Amino acid sequence: MRTMISRAFGGLVAALLVAAAVPALAAGYPERPVHWIVTYPPGGTTDLLARLIGQYLSEHLGQTFIVENRAGGGNNIGTEYAARAAADGYTLLLVNPANGINQTLYKHLKFDILKDFAPVAGITRVPNVMEVTAAFPAKTIPEFIAYAKAHPGKVNMASSGTGTSVHMSGELFMAMTGVKMAHVPYRGAGPALTDLVAGTTDVMFDNMPSSIGFIRAGKLRALGVTTDKRSAALPDVPAIAEVVPGYEASAWFGMAVPKGTPADVIDKLNKAVNEALKDPKMIARLAELGGTPMGGTPADFGNVMASEVAKWKKVVEFSGATVE
Repeated sequence: MRTMISRAFGGLVAALLVAAAVPALAAGYPERPVHWIVTYPPGGTTDLLARLIGQYLSEHLGQTFIVENRAGGGNNIGTEYAARAAADGYTLLLVNPANGINQTLYKHLKFDILKDFAPVAGITRVPNVMEVTAAFPAKTIPEFIAYAKAHPGKVNMASSGTGTSVHMSGELFMAMTGVKMAHVPYRGAGPALTDLVAGTTDVMFDNMPSSIGFIRAGKLRALGVTTDKRSAALPDVPAIAEVVPGYEASAWFGMAVPKGTPADVIDKLNKAVNEALKDPKMIARLAELGGTPMGGTPADFGNVMASEVAKWKKVVEFSGATVE
């Protein structure tokens, strides 16, 4: 009897020690470098945003936030890696539009973006921008539509990968205008932009942050933004909806962690991201890139993730695109 009581008491003590250790761990977090998984190569919007926010977190949380580029598989290699990582707050995922799109586009994913991750915070929402090479003959959206219809399948549409918002924004444009373009997927926005500037491809519906520098330098010509209204970052560029009524798409980005990460760690990261998004320098930098800060609670970003999965499910099914 005494042995049974002793064992029970010992088990209770162990449980209490474990419970007490969790908040202690969260209070000291982070105690070593944190790896932030970016699912594309350097040079694209996801990489740029991770480095911007990561630098702020490094400075204010006392540990280095390392941006780790794990590209390939249409965004899925890095996402799966993050999903399988330890749920301890030391592996983060830069969530991007492809995470919402791929849930429907890919038929055999080894993870579920809504079930295998816990949302932390939204970072920013930005327009995509329809842009062509400086030498492309069309200078307006109507001229582009006319040219593409006169040369069906001959216009090469670059993207940062199959299933990205860059790709699906172009698919939506084709579906709503009746033009036919040849999709040329790359392993990220960086290499896609390199070829677009060089004239290897003709058009791209890229996230504004990674393209705006090329547009301002005159290396690319912006024909329209994908949001329903014009962007303050490029006020002279029309919204595609001004020519194609009802057209709308935007890119959204945020932070998530593997499901099961302690709530106190999530809350600490959420608070830090929200503080970063209130910093005047950060607000100004995001505005320069055409972005609007998101912020909010983990639940707020969870709602964004769920709504984007539902929205792009309809677009993917409408386009008929699928990847095995």
